[in-house]
Amino acid sequence: MVEKTPTVYDVAEMAGVSIATVSRYFRNPAAVRETTRERVREVVLELGYVPSGSARGLAARRTGTIGVCFPSFDDVARVDARRLESGPPVRVRVDADTHVDTGSDLYIAEVVRGTEIEAWRHGFAVMIAVPRGAAAHNVVEGLAGRVDGLVTLARAIDADQLAHIARRLPVVVVAGPREGDVYDHVTANNHGGMVALTDHLIDDHRLTRLEFVGGPEDSPDAQTRFEGFTEAMLLAGLGVPERPVARCDFTRAGGRETGRRLLAEGLLDDLDGLVCANDQSALGVLDELTAAGVRVPQDLAVTGFDGIEASNVSSPRLTTVRQPMVELGRLAVAQVLHRLNEPMTEPTTRVLPVEVLLRDSCGPHPRPA
Repeated sequence: MVEKTPTVYDVAEMAGVSIATVSRYFRNPAAVRETTRERVREVVLELGYVPSGSARGLAARRTGTIGVCFPSFDDVARVDARRLESGPPVRVRVDADTHVDTGSDLYIAEVVRGTEIEAWRHGFAVMIAVPRGAAAHNVVEGLAGRVDGLVTLARAIDADQLAHIARRLPVVVVAGPREGDVYDHVTANNHGGMVALTDHLIDDHRLTRLEFVGGPEDSPDAQTRFEGFTEAMLLAGLGVPERPVARCDFTRAGGRETGRRLLAEGLLDDLDGLVCANDQSALGVLDELTAAGVRVPQDLAVTGFDGIEASNVSSPRLTTVRQPMVELGRLAVAQVLHRLNEPMTEPTTRVLPVEVLLRDSCGPHPRPA
């Protein structure tokens, strides 16, 4: 039997205080006298009262929630095909698959973690949505109607729809350069990081036959990193490719597929280095090179970009560019909150520094003096 849901009026009557005092107890407990605060707390626990978020939001004209919208890199078709059914409580099987699947996009997971941390620090919650397929537009609209501001990865939302949402909500775009819009942007130094990494391969390892494995064509970060790669090649007087030797969907599984194709088509035969647009792609390529007996870095150097934890435990450990993924998420939420309080300030672009991590996959490094 479902009990009657207690209301704020019930709490006020039982505690012997006004409705305003109960509301103040939830909004700003420090403003309520300790004895009164304790009495209200005991009644709330006894009745099982939970304040209505929607009602509080109407009163404050705030929902206390930040929306986070990112594209999907997961294999939804495979997930949907799985049947949700009961089975034995424990299964034991031999796992002969040596490929380690560390998730579809660890970069996004770290950025989302940053948004949650910063939202929590300011008393906000995070609501996440992933627009997919025909329902994408409605998913984004539904999210926008429930939050105070929106953090989104560049190009995850249709440009016209995002412009419409930005008329009523603060919008912060993570990754990629400004594209003639009026949103706040938060990104990492993708171009400079890739230039520095490529310079290291050319100057310190004397690698001259390099190719680039790009990301999705609509990824601004992948494009910026390719431009950094080609700039370093040009400044070194080396041949500059017009396009990446291959493209990958930024997943490890996609990297494996790319590695198999590059090997099958002989596109790695004359190379001494392969620069990948992200770590997941590089790790997938590395899986296939290892399986094919290609020695890294002796036969071919391989590098990534992002600095996910999996790059630090691969064999060999992956040389990469670490970008501050958690800090990107934190700064994006901080900018949303700033714009809620200062809506008329000019849009800004914040570029966070990156760090080149020299590891084993590009060869030995000179010891510091």
